[in-house]
Amino acid sequence: MPTELDSKDGILIRIMTVADYQPLKTLMRGNFFKGEPLGELYEEEWVKEYHDEFYLSKIKQGTCLLAVDENNGGRIVGYVLAHARTPDDEEKERKRAAASEPNTWDDILVFLSKIDTEVNLFKRYGISELLYSYITHVVASMRGKGLGSRLAAALMEVGRSKGFSLIAAHCTSFYSARQMAALGMECVYSIAYADYKDASGQVVFKPVAPHTHLRLMVIKL
Repeated sequence: MPTELDSKDGILIRIMTVADYQPLKTLMRGNFFKGEPLGELYEEEWVKEYHDEFYLSKIKQGTCLLAVDENNGGRIVGYVLAHARTPDDEEKERKRAAASEPNTWDDILVFLSKIDTEVNLFKRYGISELLYSYITHVVASMRGKGLGSRLAAALMEVGRSKGFSLIAAHCTSFYSARQMAALGMECVYSIAYADYKDASGQVVFKPVAPHTHLRLMVIKL
């Protein structure tokens, strides 16, 4: 499929390449997950050098997207990190979460792994692989202009071209879940942050309203 997927009002959406990683990493260091309730909690933990291999492995799959402002020197204004996921991948995440040490990032891993185990999308839909939308981010100056929806629609196009039958995403934000629903994604699981507690009965995550729930959204392609 073509690498350039969508162009409108000077904003080009294209498939991300390995060469894009360093400028993307710079953006993430200064503007990582802003507006994502759980992302802000582990911002400093997730821009460390040892995550380079993780990110690059996803980019090499040709399933990650970049939105650039062609009228402003190709400045990155949004991106999607997405990758293929199998039951084996999910099992590895489950084992990693079970062996994790208490800290913000690992607490999130445990939380997401618990949801994935309970829902079991692979069994539910009778599939052996899905496209997991891991991060969708739009810089603050571009929010409210439909770029997030354009990125999501472009990802669906990529998913279809690569033969995926399902896209899934954990939506930690009220706004991202609303956006995904507007694009036809279905909420197959929802949990209130206030209901997720640790062994001592304390609420683990306390994002501010209106971010009250984490939702697992899916769409068939």
